[in-house]
Amino acid sequence: MVQTATPLLSVQGVTLRYRTKDHLITATYRVSFDVFRSDRFVIVGPSGCGKSTLLKAVGGYLPTVEGHIKLNGQEIVKPGPDRVMVFQEFDQLLPWKTVKENVVFALTASGRLERKAAEEKAMHYIAKVNLSDFADSLPHTLSGGMKQRVAIARGMAMEPDILLMDEPFAALDALTRAKMQEELLQLWEDTRFTVLFVTHSIPEAVRIGSRILLLSPHPGQVRAELNSDGLDATGPDGKLLTQRIEELLFQESATQGRMAHV
Repeated sequence: MVQTATPLLSVQGVTLRYRTKDHLITATYRVSFDVFRSDRFVIVGPSGCGKSTLLKAVGGYLPTVEGHIKLNGQEIVKPGPDRVMVFQEFDQLLPWKTVKENVVFALTASGRLERKAAEEKAMHYIAKVNLSDFADSLPHTLSGGMKQRVAIARGMAMEPDILLMDEPFAALDALTRAKMQEELLQLWEDTRFTVLFVTHSIPEAVRIGSRILLLSPHPGQVRAELNSDGLDATGPDGKLLTQRIEELLFQESATQGRMAHV
């Protein structure tokens, strides 16, 4: 993938912390990476390494303790329509609104479009995720995978600079998850949107990503950044990359485990 000289998203030296009832947790420590337009940038790492916390900071929901996060050269200090998040939970849709109305509501509530234009755009992206026949259906009548497709359509309809996806397929069964991965890649081929995708699944990272950032166990630090653009995830090169990521993450986990027992 050809990258422009200036990154769309720049994360530089970012340390993040959040407070639980009893502790102040350092989620990430001095993490740096750049995302360029049309990247499928995937962050992968073990549970608790700060992947989702980092995504929330990019979304503007969590301030940095150290470092900077910039989008289009501007410091991120709050949520904005230039960033849209898709979560793994199926309850992110308004249950009393139809598929179409869920997408329309996002467009009209943001003040971006009037009703008629919002309806046209909503139907365009609903068609992109192959749900035109379900535009008038309520969320409770849809499968988990269909609900996630609605959430993706809603996010895409906002036409953000970057789509933030927090383990969006983690709660799906294996067959549905594989289908959703394929549909996401096809949607990307159609529109070449920029996506920052978080997962703990190494095979999913290899299949989805054009670039992959590996985070160490807690607190998350950059272990490696790998180029996976153009690889067939199921072919020899894809399998080698999967093995390489597993080795890197296992080495890091083993090292931290030994240090914990010194």
